[in-house]
Amino acid sequence: MSRRSASSLLLGALSLLTTACLPGGGRAYTTERAPEPALRIYDSKASRFVSFREFANAVAKADMVFFGEQHDDPATHAAEHAVMAALGERRGHVVVTLEMFERDVQPLLDQYLGGVIGEKEFLAGARPWDRYTTDYRPMVELARVRGWPVVAANVPRRLASAVSRRGLAVLDTMNARDRGYVAKVNVCPKDAYYEKFAATMTGHSAGGGPPTAADQSAMAQMTDRFYEAQCVKDEAMGEAVADAYARAPRGSVIFHVDGAFHSDSRLGTVERALRRAPKASSVVLTAVPVADLGKAKGSDHASKADYVLFTRAPK
Repeated sequence: MSRRSASSLLLGALSLLTTACLPGGGRAYTTERAPEPALRIYDSKASRFVSFREFANAVAKADMVFFGEQHDDPATHAAEHAVMAALGERRGHVVVTLEMFERDVQPLLDQYLGGVIGEKEFLAGARPWDRYTTDYRPMVELARVRGWPVVAANVPRRLASAVSRRGLAVLDTMNARDRGYVAKVNVCPKDAYYEKFAATMTGHSAGGGPPTAADQSAMAQMTDRFYEAQCVKDEAMGEAVADAYARAPRGSVIFHVDGAFHSDSRLGTVERALRRAPKASSVVLTAVPVADLGKAKGSDHASKADYVLFTRAPK
């Protein structure tokens, strides 16, 4: 595999560069209640499966709830909406923070939630992710009806891309506006998260044969730059979650949704949010699509999250 192919693979797998689309309209959501999705929930600490109600009652006690999704799994998105609705039923006020919107579109998001602009104008400028209508619109519409804030948590894609090409040093060259879209503090240690990230690149070479020393050196440099871009995204989202927690009315719960890689094992975004808000209680969820819910093995994924949400994988 060429370096170009390896680069494209990693960017796609970890959503460093996402593709936007302009979806069509749809029915507005007018109730906080969502049907319980078809899933099984594994309580990693208790080492057993639990009911949705038991799960929701426990999760709603946290200050921050992190939901690590599988982007291409429809059942995951149904579960996200159900969890968000359940939190609202139990806590009243939810602050939603999303990887799926970038920080520079926050004004448009606020205007749409406040009824200042319509959905067509909002989507025309907000660069929504693919399948926004089916995957993320239900959460945004629920928040809009309930008057809950939605925070565009992610660093703009073009800035993450700049870091992936030139490293963290590029942050010092940004103008004040762009620098404001990046977290104030960006830490990128070569820790367990780095090892996990680097493992996604293992085995790639510049040609069809075994990697050469030059290939390995180039791959290591590319991995480090991409990892720095990943850190910048995680720092931005972690800062957004912590800031939302600090600003939220007493009794609020922060509900953050990102790709599972960003939050599994309490790494990435979770670690960075809690570094900024060490007194906040938190729960980490991860979605795992499986072909047969009856054969789901919770213990195989228990290290990833406090609760593993097994969904029925699309055929």
